[in-house]
Amino acid sequence: MKKTLLGGTVAAVGLVAMLPGAQAVTASRSVQAGSYRVETTHTQIIFSLLHFGFTSYSGMFSGITGTLQLDPAHPAAAKLDVTVPVNSIATTSDKLTGELKGADWFDAATYPTATFTSTKVTPAGAGDAAIAGTLTLHGVTKPIVLHAHFVGAGVNPLDKAYTVGFQGTVTIRRSDFGVKTYVPMVGDEVTLTIAGAFEKQD
Repeated sequence: MKKTLLGGTVAAVGLVAMLPGAQAVTASRSVQAGSYRVETTHTQIIFSLLHFGFTSYSGMFSGITGTLQLDPAHPAAAKLDVTVPVNSIATTSDKLTGELKGADWFDAATYPTATFTSTKVTPAGAGDAAIAGTLTLHGVTKPIVLHAHFVGAGVNPLDKAYTVGFQGTVTIRRSDFGVKTYVPMVGDEVTLTIAGAFEKQD
């Protein structure tokens, strides 16, 4: 059910920030080039899928880590690597959360992480970009494209760290990654919505 890993997703923040038209929240200056690290406590991946044709059901992944190398002058050379702990999956039902971690679904014991590695960034309008890369989930690696939107950049007033942030979306088929339980009663298509934050490293 997770395309999420994509967290890879997560890294798009810095990439999108480099695109024409993107502006910092606290200043109009360009996003700073350099090495960034995922700010784990404020980065989340929300997954949503159709439940028995009645409702859209959502859950979340957290504990995401990763790195981003970016240079606003050369966006195509940016490099993003993100890791999502599958065991971090959470829903509003403790029973369902436990089932999703089990062998019939994501099998977190066998496949403890999902990863995303970017391969290409393509501008798609002011502050937007298509971030292509590979997602590895449940032992299967597939290409995906994350649609990302730059939110803002500047110094975090609490921890004083220079931070860039974005929102990203992508839709995958969980069956492509071998997660087929209850398809099609429980939707095959899973939409991932990512709120990603990156802190610049000294």
